[in-house]
Amino acid sequence: MRQTNLIRNIWLGVENLLLHKLRSFLTMLGVVFGVGSVVAMLSVGEGASKEALEQIRKLGSNNIILSSVKPVEDEQSSTVRTHMSIYGLTYADLDRIASSFASIDQVAPVKLTRKEVRLHDRAMELRLVGTTPDWFDLVPREVLAGRVILPSDQHRQAPVAVLTEFGARKILATRSAVGQMIRIGGDAFEVIGIVRSEAGQGQSMQIPDQDVDVYIPIEVARRYFGDIVTRRAAGTYEREKVELHQIIVRVNSAEQVEATAAGIESMLTRFHAKKDYGMSVPLALLKQAEATKRTFNIVLGSIAGISLLVGGIGIMNIMLASVTERTREIGIRRAIGAKRRQIIVQFLIETVVLSTFGGLIGLGVGVLIPFLITYFSGMATVVTLNGILLPLFISMGIGILFGLYPAMNAARVDPIIALRHE
Repeated sequence: MRQTNLIRNIWLGVENLLLHKLRSFLTMLGVVFGVGSVVAMLSVGEGASKEALEQIRKLGSNNIILSSVKPVEDEQSSTVRTHMSIYGLTYADLDRIASSFASIDQVAPVKLTRKEVRLHDRAMELRLVGTTPDWFDLVPREVLAGRVILPSDQHRQAPVAVLTEFGARKILATRSAVGQMIRIGGDAFEVIGIVRSEAGQGQSMQIPDQDVDVYIPIEVARRYFGDIVTRRAAGTYEREKVELHQIIVRVNSAEQVEATAAGIESMLTRFHAKKDYGMSVPLALLKQAEATKRTFNIVLGSIAGISLLVGGIGIMNIMLASVTERTREIGIRRAIGAKRRQIIVQFLIETVVLSTFGGLIGLGVGVLIPFLITYFSGMATVVTLNGILLPLFISMGIGILFGLYPAMNAARVDPIIALRHE
């Protein structure tokens, strides 16, 4: 019986609203724009946050990345015509880090230099990455053809190379990939595999691999190319000795990452006279990004509250005017036996219908905007279930909250005075 009465009251409320279609539509607009803007902002924020977190996770949440950094005093000295800089991470650092921390699972040394890679008449400059098989565990990428560097290649110092998909397309186009012999800086290397790289997919965050990489065993890199790099430019002659450009460390658990990073920092400070290294901890970046996401959601929620508050005030304003216009109707209903509670329910149903329909239309607008943003700008957006339900429930709550005062005003109208109302 109660259910039947509720349905009848809802239908009666809809009929009353349809008597003034334009006014009802304009009243809903505040809620429509409020809910639409909230859904759109949340989806844009969620998309940007998800993309940033995904990039950080690709660095490895249990990894610590150490990099050689040229000291400032060496940068200034390099402006003279001839200069020799010695800085950065060393093989001794690698041994100390690998042997001093029980929490470390794997360590991958990285030696970088740029060399011309040639196959017959095709040539281009690529980034030569001398490393160990551990690299492919710490920076996992899909193997498209062949295989990666194995411990046996490392032990026999085999002149083998793994190209990225980008390098393979440029150097080995129209030719068989695996087994091809290429020349790197004048020396012959056998291509044993091709891997996919992440850097060529438009991310802005610095990740260990690039699409111009070619991977070779680190012992081969040391034997063929040494530790000293010579650069000649604009009348200057600069030489640098850097033993290792990066060391990537994987810790056995996320809880140990920060403590291990602090221990490595302390060790490097002890053995390096100057600050010629940098440290990047993806887990710290991940925590920072998640904290930023929470702050961003709070700000968006506040903006949402203001937008919906304006919509609620609009509903209350119109309902107060409606109570005045329908004073005689209220008097008649009270005269034939309607209780105050029923008058309150009648007007509350109308405000909830307004805010709910406004919220549903706003959801459609809010879902459409992220789709258009992604389609025209390529920006990632993510519409979540919470991002849809939360604004809808808030809009329904706004309808109850801001409809309560007009409804109580209507219920307090004296039936005798109301019947005399013209």
